[in-house]
Amino acid sequence: GGGGAMERWSGRVALVTGASVGIGAAVARALFPLCLPQKLAAECQSAGYPGTLIPYKCDLSNEEEILSMFSAIKTLHQGVDVCINNAGLARPEPQGLLALISSSFLPAQVNVMAVSICTREAYQSMKERNIDDGHIININSMNGHSVVPQSVVHFYSATKYAVTALTGGLRQELREARTHIRATCISPGLVETGFAFKLHDNDPERAAATYESIRCLKAEDMANAVIYVLSAPPHVQIGDIQMRPTEQIS
Repeated sequence: GGGGAMERWSGRVALVTGASVGIGAAVARALFPLCLPQKLAAECQSAGYPGTLIPYKCDLSNEEEILSMFSAIKTLHQGVDVCINNAGLARPEPQGLLALISSSFLPAQVNVMAVSICTREAYQSMKERNIDDGHIININSMNGHSVVPQSVVHFYSATKYAVTALTGGLRQELREARTHIRATCISPGLVETGFAFKLHDNDPERAAATYESIRCLKAEDMANAVIYVLSAPPHVQIGDIQMRPTEQIS
C-alpha cells in the first residue's frame, strides 16, 4: 500500500498487536512482514502481498509473555522496526467510576501498560541495531481527547487519555535521544468492529445499535490511516490523526 512512499519499509519488520480481529487484522492485511493468524497469512500471500506473515500468540496483560514475544522476534527476524500498538479493550462498567471494581483493571493493563512495555521493547530493539528511522504507532481513540457523558466508557476513556500522554511523552524522549524514530497516535471515533460487543457483553442488541445508528468508520479506514502515517517522508512526523464518521456527533 501507499505506493512508492512505502518502498523504504520493504524488508523491514512490523509488529501489530491485536491482529487477529478488527483494526489489527485490517492493518496486518495492508502491511508487510507481520505477526498475525495463519488464515490471514494465507489470504495475504494469495492476494500477492509481499513479505512473510507470522502469527504469535501473546497475552498482553502479562509482561513475561510480551518479553518472550520480543525475544522470539529477535531470534527469527533480528528485531522490530515498526511497532503498532493496536490491541485495546473496554470492560462493561455500567456503574461507572463510582462503583469501579478491581477486576475491571484489565483495560489499564492492555491499553496503558502493554502499550508502554511494547514501546520500551521496540525502542530497545531499534537502538541495539542502530535503526534510526523506526516508527511507533499507538491506536488511540477520540475518547482519549474528550470525555463523553456515558459512565460505561469513563474508565476506558481514562486509559486512552493515558495513551495521548504516552505518545506525546514518547515523542519528546525520542528527540532527546537524538533519534529520528517517530511516534504517532491515531484516534478514531466509532469503528465498526467487535469492540462494542465486548463492551456491552450482556446486551448484543445495544452493541449492534451502536453500529447501526450511523455509518461508521471501517477497519480498512484505520489501515489506510496507518499507511498514510508510514508513508510520510522521514522529516514529517504525524502526531495524531483524529478521525470520526462524518455522521458522528461527539
